[in-house]
Amino acid sequence: MSAAVSVLFRGRNFVRLLGGLWVTIWIALVSVLLSILLGFVFGIILTRKNKCIQIISNIYLEFMRIMPQMVLLFLAYFGLSHAFDISISGEFASILVFTLWGTAEMGELVRSSLESISNHQYESGRAIGLTEKQIFLYLIIPQSLKRIIPLSMNLITRMVKTTSLVVFVGVIEVVKIGQQIIEANRLTIPTASIAVYGVIFFMYFIVCFPLSFVAGKLEKKNEI
Repeated sequence: MSAAVSVLFRGRNFVRLLGGLWVTIWIALVSVLLSILLGFVFGIILTRKNKCIQIISNIYLEFMRIMPQMVLLFLAYFGLSHAFDISISGEFASILVFTLWGTAEMGELVRSSLESISNHQYESGRAIGLTEKQIFLYLIIPQSLKRIIPLSMNLITRMVKTTSLVVFVGVIEVVKIGQQIIEANRLTIPTASIAVYGVIFFMYFIVCFPLSFVAGKLEKKNEI
């Protein structure tokens, strides 16, 4: 086992793993930020009663729910390249897919939160002379955010974990680097995979656990 652990500190192996973790975090961070912004707008659109908008939105939502993220990554990375004769990076394809997926998930959270606000809140706002815009900005949005934030933290955690799939479209992130280290030591230290994947697990845990912890605290706070 000591030999397996020593692999981590040979040359720049551990530094490479940290660099790969940063790539994972960067892809997740950009995707999350875009998903939050676009998802909030999409969630508001979902509350509109326009039949055409509802049909288009439901098709988009169902497509994102049904299609596995790995298939979406292949469609974006290989499909767009062949269909439009363009060259796109694995990072761009990954951010595109995770943003589209995250926007759909976030939009649903926003929609359900907005629709969970009782009509009494709207009526109270009108009774004190607020306009519809003021009611939405000062009454509905603050109350919705209290419900959205804990749920969005869980979504962010799922997005971070799902970034491990980007290895299949050529992104050199933490899992890919781990595989390279294992392959380089496959013959001399067959047990290297235990130490390498153990460290990768710990890295994901360090990133995701605080998010899960905060989400749990916020959910309990909202229940009080």
